[in-house]
Amino acid sequence: MAKEIVDAMAMQRALTRITYEIIEKNKGINNLVIVGIKTRGVYIGQHIADRLQQLESAEIPVGQLDISSYRDDHSDAPVKQDLDVNIDGKRVILVDDVLYTGRTIRAALDALMDNGRPAVVNLAVLVDRGHRELPIRADFVGKNIPTSASERIQVNVEEVDGYDSVEIE
Repeated sequence: MAKEIVDAMAMQRALTRITYEIIEKNKGINNLVIVGIKTRGVYIGQHIADRLQQLESAEIPVGQLDISSYRDDHSDAPVKQDLDVNIDGKRVILVDDVLYTGRTIRAALDALMDNGRPAVVNLAVLVDRGHRELPIRADFVGKNIPTSASERIQVNVEEVDGYDSVEIE
């Protein structure tokens, strides 16, 4: 049985806070690119880009990254996929929905480096649930939700699920 722990309004507030933190840390939005990890990270990244545009009156490029072939539990060699944005020399904000073991982010970093050499990579996640297996931490976190290893976090986004929320199962 899933229990909603973040409703749509709280999710929007968390994304707005992340947006302000990105502006502050980067001293503006100069040279910024957002790259969302498929699937829900892309939509969360687009929401952040929309907020950045509202606040700073400038459009931020948003790319999509499919890291499935870069995962360490994938038996084949990684299949390079081209990003639809240039990341060379850019300040990249890598966006995902949930940070758990860190393995998805490690795979995403490998995929990013196959596509260019960013000046800086920062990580933004909507939910950090702990249980890291790799030394990876997010620079921008919407909500820390301590969980047990047996629990599951489900992020729902309007574009995929028809509503915004975070649920724990």
